[in-house]
Amino acid sequence: MELTRIRWRKSTYSSTNGGECVEVGTTPHSVAVRDSKDPGGPALAFAPGRWQAFTRAVKTSAPDR
Repeated sequence: MELTRIRWRKSTYSSTNGGECVEVGTTPHSVAVRDSKDPGGPALAFAPGRWQAFTRAVKTSAPDR
């Protein structure tokens, strides 16, 4: 998968001082995730439905803030 053309996004909750963050980018057929500290390193790619199920599960299991 060609990842160089993806527009990567990082959470607005991420700090600008080198915090531990992930970046997410989309292609027409997948959602890719990578470590923001290593943009040239490996990335994981998920089918959109799998990514939605993952984020839904994280939101449901997250403690109230």
